[in-house]
Amino acid sequence: MQLPPAPSARGGPAEPGGLAPAEKIKAKLKKTLPVTGPQAPTLRELMRWYCMNTNTHGCRRIVVSRGRLRRALWILLTLTAVGLILWYCAQLILNYYAASVSVTVRFHKLPFPAVTICNINPYKYSAIKGHLAELDKQTMAALESLYDFSGGPQARARREAGPAESLGENKYLQRFPLMKVENLQQRTAVDLTTGHRRRIAGKVVVPEGSSMVKNPKDVVGFQLCDSSDNRSCVLYTFSSGVNAIQEWYKLHYMNIMAQMDTEEKRRMSYSAEELLLSCSFDGVSCDARNFTSFDHPLHGNCYTFNSKKDETLNTSTGGSEYGLQVILYIEEAEYNPFLVTSTGAKIVVHDQDEYPFIEDIGTEIETATATSIGMHFTTSTRLSKPYSNCTKNGEDIPVENLYNKSYSLQICLHSCFQKLMVERCGCAHYAQPLPRNAEFCNYKKYPNWMYCYYKLHQDFVKEKLGCQQICKEACSLKEWTLTTSLAQWPSTVSEGWLLRALTWNRGKDSRAVLNKTDLANLVVFYKDLNERLIEENPANSIVILLSNFGGQLGLWMSCSVVCVIEIIEVFFIDTSSIILRRRWQKAKKWWQGQRGGPGLKPGACPEDGPPGSQGHDNPTCTTDDDLPTFNTALRLPLPRDSQVPRTPPPTYSTLHLDSTFEGQMPDTCQGRAP
Repeated sequence: MQLPPAPSARGGPAEPGGLAPAEKIKAKLKKTLPVTGPQAPTLRELMRWYCMNTNTHGCRRIVVSRGRLRRALWILLTLTAVGLILWYCAQLILNYYAASVSVTVRFHKLPFPAVTICNINPYKYSAIKGHLAELDKQTMAALESLYDFSGGPQARARREAGPAESLGENKYLQRFPLMKVENLQQRTAVDLTTGHRRRIAGKVVVPEGSSMVKNPKDVVGFQLCDSSDNRSCVLYTFSSGVNAIQEWYKLHYMNIMAQMDTEEKRRMSYSAEELLLSCSFDGVSCDARNFTSFDHPLHGNCYTFNSKKDETLNTSTGGSEYGLQVILYIEEAEYNPFLVTSTGAKIVVHDQDEYPFIEDIGTEIETATATSIGMHFTTSTRLSKPYSNCTKNGEDIPVENLYNKSYSLQICLHSCFQKLMVERCGCAHYAQPLPRNAEFCNYKKYPNWMYCYYKLHQDFVKEKLGCQQICKEACSLKEWTLTTSLAQWPSTVSEGWLLRALTWNRGKDSRAVLNKTDLANLVVFYKDLNERLIEENPANSIVILLSNFGGQLGLWMSCSVVCVIEIIEVFFIDTSSIILRRRWQKAKKWWQGQRGGPGLKPGACPEDGPPGSQGHDNPTCTTDDDLPTFNTALRLPLPRDSQVPRTPPPTYSTLHLDSTFEGQMPDTCQGRAP
């Protein structure tokens, strides 16, 4: 026989057996378990719980303080402390990305740098004169017309007739003529090659500082026009006729050299045996075999001493006697009279992996002079991102390195300009390395390249091409600081025998004694063997940063790392959960209202219940699966048909005490009345 289900402890009916055990536990918890703290469903309850339980004393004092004034003071103090913490933390983060510079000086054997030597005159004039005959003739005519060298009516007539005949033979000189400005306002000028007056077409580019020129007739320039549109012309002016003629000559000179073969140019330049008369390093004799040749577009054959990276020479003693000593033969008689106006050589001291930019950082060596160059070696190392904007090896720069040398800012800028030159003008500039699948500019194939080059170069100088923004400084840099001193050489008393000895060493006819204006003495040495190391180091590490954070939090808020984690949990995770949960409840309630059948109002509980009972009136019907809190449970309304619950009366049958024994003892019946 099966026993009926036992009544509940409170005398109510037993729970239905259709619910699973997990559902029974969940329903029981929702009815009886008050939820506080991070699980609270409202932001007000969450904040109150946090203030009462947090370790930051200021927040707790805001809640427990009595009186509006005291509570306002604690709110002000707490907000001030929070603001100071944020400000100090911001300063700590900024200081974390700062770097401190340390300078270290070491004394040891130093590697000797590479020394590149070039003659200022790139090619022997006797060898190249045939290629430049027409250009030199036109240049001389422009000089005579501008400065009236020879004077007289016959010479003037000869000047006017000579260029006119040559113009028919060489049209490019007529296309880009030299012009002397007569009146900038009326835009009139005189063609120096023909003497004809012409009107200036297009834009006039006035050089910087031209306002200092008192006489506007001193302005000389040359006009470049777009071959596809003759109305697009630009007159590039110079405040000095000498500068204008040299720039004009150099422009045509590069056009001619770009069409010549490399081997032919190498033969026209100076060989190592011709340039170097004597050589010694560290007290040991050396010769042309210790120099490496390379072709420079503007300086011809240049020669580098100690250029091999794997065989770098070292020096163990400072002083001029232990450096590089060379005597150079300049041969002034072979100089191009229009291309260069100074006599001597140029040298660059650089690392073996660096490209020697002779035209940018070259040091000029005078003839008939002993030039002593003392060096100090410095190695600089900078920190890359996020401490600075430098690059370690240039791999992060979107510019192809055309020089096949280690990255530098100059290499990047020149390579960027050459790349844009090829893209916009269709050809490469002669003064820079040739990119792949490109050729140098010349008039025959690219008649518009001069006009395009000058417009592009103007934008490059004004930083409109973006090269200055793309290219960055290198993080590692080796630098030799140079100190130059000069002395007359050779002296008057030693000039006779020294020139004869050098003439004999040269191996030429001893009767043609060398002239001291053709010679230059060069000494390159370390002044001392101190290597100065300049390094950037992070001013703060992660450990120091966290320690500073902890100090500020403890000072202003009596807070620790656990407190910070608590703030993140409450103000970010729990707050976001509450907001998302409320939105989900609203969306869920709206969706259930939309799906409600006939007879159900929007928001009504679809479960069975008393007629007229709504979801908000029935405490057992909740659309929220979350656990209720004690406060929300107190605010739940009672059903309309139910009475106010009271304390139930006791069950008096339970107060009757049954005898423990089956029968009564005889002695207990004596005192009882019958």
